[in-house]
Amino acid sequence: MTLAPNQTELLARARVDLRMGVPIVLTHHGRTVLVAAAETLSSGRLNDMRGVGDPVLAITPRRADTLKARAYSDRVARIELPRDAGTEWIASVADPSDDLTRPMKGPFRTRRGGDDGLEAQSIALCKSARLLPATVVVDVSNTAEIAADKNLTIVSLDQKMIDTLSLAPVAHARLPLTVSEAGRLHIFRPDDGSEEHYAVEIGRPPRDEPVLARLHSACFTGDVLGSLKCDCGPQLHTALNIIGQEEHGVLLYLNQEGRGIGLANKMRAYSLQDQGFDTVEANHRLGFEDDERDFRIGAMILKSLGFSAVRLMTNNPRKVNRMNETGIHVTERVSLRVGKGAHNQAYLATKARKSGHLL
Repeated sequence: MTLAPNQTELLARARVDLRMGVPIVLTHHGRTVLVAAAETLSSGRLNDMRGVGDPVLAITPRRADTLKARAYSDRVARIELPRDAGTEWIASVADPSDDLTRPMKGPFRTRRGGDDGLEAQSIALCKSARLLPATVVVDVSNTAEIAADKNLTIVSLDQKMIDTLSLAPVAHARLPLTVSEAGRLHIFRPDDGSEEHYAVEIGRPPRDEPVLARLHSACFTGDVLGSLKCDCGPQLHTALNIIGQEEHGVLLYLNQEGRGIGLANKMRAYSLQDQGFDTVEANHRLGFEDDERDFRIGAMILKSLGFSAVRLMTNNPRKVNRMNETGIHVTERVSLRVGKGAHNQAYLATKARKSGHLL
């Protein structure tokens, strides 16, 4: 029995299937549905799903609000597919890239009442797979035939299963850095198959005192390419310099690109910003919340390293609150106001006005 994949491993397999356009089967409390990611669904598989039943397009209330579609729920809207709707129609509803050129996408008929738990879970899976948060869902009765005969991944869920989180240290080694030769890099791997996260430790910070710390979310465009659209790169390098000057501290580099929506969706948000929407509005039009990051990851890494209290380098009071909520006591907030320029003034103003950043 131990050779069979456990629940976490099945969910990881399901995320990969959705990214490749392969449907999956979800079951919960006697209900079974066939699920495909709207972003990767092919015409042939859409036709096959129609042969099973009447699919709905599940989207988030954020996206539904943009489309002026009734959600009837605080976690999902279920739009009935018109008979002549193909993958282009589905993509147009799920992806806001053509909202301004094709503003009249309705009217939509949305389902109300009944169990929408599996639709909500399917969207959560798409989010964790860094896809657009939209799925095509159809109820099925012949679970064995659909899953086994078609060789599809089948996952039996309860409502809390996707929310579990566990990660473990994998390796660490000495890593001399320009800011300090007393550097050490720690690698942490989640058990759900998602991206690894890193901790850069400078010196030997005492574990019984608050450690100077920075929780930095990965930003390929800012950290690596030197993008001027954000302040991430300057924050990363300034934080490392400050820790190096103090000779003791830790910087967590968390692979939660684009506030947890992934690089592809971040580029979609950038494209929407070019159309005139601010960063929060762009996330909402895509169907995401303001911030999709999971700060429990940072708390778990700090605890694994032996830290229980931090002097946190951040301009975000919500991050301070989240650390305290996860059991890491923030004794001091250390300001990190750097990186402001001509290209990111509006972005920083939005962070201050809508996300509460102290800039």
